[in-house]
Amino acid sequence: MHRAGFVGVACALATLLLTGVQQASGAPPIDAGESIYQRGIAGSGEAVQATHDGGVRMQGAAVACMNCHRRSGLGAREGNSTIPPISGQYLFHPRVQNPEELEIPYVDGMRANREPYTDATIARAIREGVDSEGKPLSNLMPQFALNDADMAALIGYLKRLDRRRAPGVTDTVLHFATIITPDADPVKRRGMLDVLEHYFADKNASPLGATPPLRTSRKMMFMVNRRWELHVWELHGPPETWHEQLKAYLTQQPVFAVLSGIGGKNWAPVHDFCEQEAVPCLFPNVDVPVETDQDFYSMYFSKGVLLEAGLIAKRILDANSGSPAGMVKTVRQVYRAGDSGEAAALALASALKDHGVSVSSHRLAPGDSVAEALRGARGTDALVLWLRPPDIAAVAGEPPASTQVFVSGLMGGLDRIPLPQRWRDAARIAYPVDLPEGRRVRVDYAFGWFAIRHIQVVDERVQADTYLACGLLAETLSHMVDAFVRDYLVERVDDMLDHRILTGYYPRLTLAPGQRFASKGGYLVRFAQPGNTRVVADSAWIVP
Repeated sequence: MHRAGFVGVACALATLLLTGVQQASGAPPIDAGESIYQRGIAGSGEAVQATHDGGVRMQGAAVACMNCHRRSGLGAREGNSTIPPISGQYLFHPRVQNPEELEIPYVDGMRANREPYTDATIARAIREGVDSEGKPLSNLMPQFALNDADMAALIGYLKRLDRRRAPGVTDTVLHFATIITPDADPVKRRGMLDVLEHYFADKNASPLGATPPLRTSRKMMFMVNRRWELHVWELHGPPETWHEQLKAYLTQQPVFAVLSGIGGKNWAPVHDFCEQEAVPCLFPNVDVPVETDQDFYSMYFSKGVLLEAGLIAKRILDANSGSPAGMVKTVRQVYRAGDSGEAAALALASALKDHGVSVSSHRLAPGDSVAEALRGARGTDALVLWLRPPDIAAVAGEPPASTQVFVSGLMGGLDRIPLPQRWRDAARIAYPVDLPEGRRVRVDYAFGWFAIRHIQVVDERVQADTYLACGLLAETLSHMVDAFVRDYLVERVDDMLDHRILTGYYPRLTLAPGQRFASKGGYLVRFAQPGNTRVVADSAWIVP
């Protein structure tokens, strides 16, 4: 199916609901052009009507322009189909015969040798499916029933798409930030920064990373290799103050995007800031990302501990649908106050609450012992530990008899989780990454790169993820040439993921419209033998 089909199906229900609200209130959208382009809603608040491919009637979200031409207006390539850019500079540029005469950045699908559009011929193209030279457009292009006011608003919006300056971009430098919250693990922080700083140094030292001193032709004008500059935005104080701190950082030095970053329990203020300021935030190292299908600029490798909660919930619910002997009716969760496990425990309780499973939680305050919490787990069907290595290592005695034990892999250290020997047979570890033998080849290059640069490996997953994020950014920018539009960066990263071979800790990375988590599943694993750290799958790959 063409990308437009996927987006239309994904967005149709939400847009129809929005349409109903607008119709009921009688209030037109604030910006009719943007509403038509992004949501398929006309200035009246009613769904835009269109016909497609021989008279098939469509409306609303299914005919929103950005389905095919993307939010940036710079088009897309899907299989053998190329969707052209439709922002103003590409519609109105003068005809050129030689690509070197172009004075706008190259974008896939642009046509340099056709007559420039005018407002009248754009309106004709939108209503009748005929291009600036009177030739039929692709049958992928619907014909829209727009009145003159809506048409003028839409054309005005297409022209405004080119007025967005690229913050953080100069003739010689690309500025990027990485964000660190106050509760970030200091060891992981150091490991992440070590990778980022070396990657930026390598990028700037290589011939491909050096900026030519002089652009001698129009062809070179849009092929300049800019130096990468990294800005470290350290946050301090309570989360309610982070927005103003980030605003000050961004005002002092605009950046094109936020790359990687590291947080603790609460990343939401950073996520919300990036959405509000339209700053791409590419793959931060966070255990508790923000779950939403409405936002655009934040991208994550996975849902972190929220995905782990989904893996455990699915195992429990699948068992409950089978033999009565294996049913789980009571679950006891243990987590430390102020840590990521609190959000995971809430997510698991929410997933189980409507399925006849009673969930209780023990919140460990500073100074509380794990042993005390475990005494309350006896007699329950399942025990879930959302704990860090020091607390896991302090687990004493035998696991409760006839109780299934689940442990967070991300919080506990994955393969190196320090479970006492007597717990290893009973425990199943939530494992939202590929198995060690599956990921070994995909991470070897990164670890070889670390070794050559004498980067101390202090957290394998965080450092491998940071290296992967840097590589994805570099590859994406190489395909963007000089079309520095933040929305376009996000769109091209979406596209690049599908074709990435080296995906680090993850068996596959992919993003479809409306998705912000590139890896969707994981395993439950167990130790192959109590005395070693080798883990083996205790389940197939699970997508909750």
